Amino acid sequence: MNPSTYQAIVAAPGFTLGVQCSDEEVTAIDFLEPRPEQMPTSPLAAEAFRQLKAYIADPDFVFGLPLRPAGTTFQRRVWAQIAAIPSGQTHTYGQLAKDIKNAPRAVGQACGANPYPIVVPCHRVVAAGGGLGGFARERGGFLLEVKRWLLTHETRRPG
Repeated sequence: MNPSTYQAIVAAPGFTLGVQCSDEEVTAIDFLEPRPEQMPTSPLAAEAFRQLKAYIADPDFVFGLPLRPAGTTFQRRVWAQIAAIPSGQTHTYGQLAKDIKNAPRAVGQACGANPYPIVVPCHRVVAAGGGLGGFARERGGFLLEVKRWLLTHETRRPG
């Protein structure tokens, strides 16, 4: 995506996050290959930038961003279950599917459609048997490395 589509770009170790927003709501957060940060162009973009930086510094940070309602009723149910997974913990696609009485594949598809990664932490959903599973509709490469970093980030605690 063209960098001018983002109201801010936040650098993280090995990747960046492109933030799209209106004046009132965050409309999307995209994982991007590493690139220079882009300073926020609006007050909400500045707040999203601040909160994403706070999470990168402290995986226990709790987000409070206004997110534009998105997705189907089913996707929103999955995302609500995912949002309830505490930092440093994971659930399997199968566990979530059982909780909402649906199929693991459908849960995986809903995870891949999540427009607000990190804020709605789909990286905390993993395959049965300890595998990472997919991430953001990918089964390998750059995005799987981002998922690995996020999970490691959340299990390393200072102290």
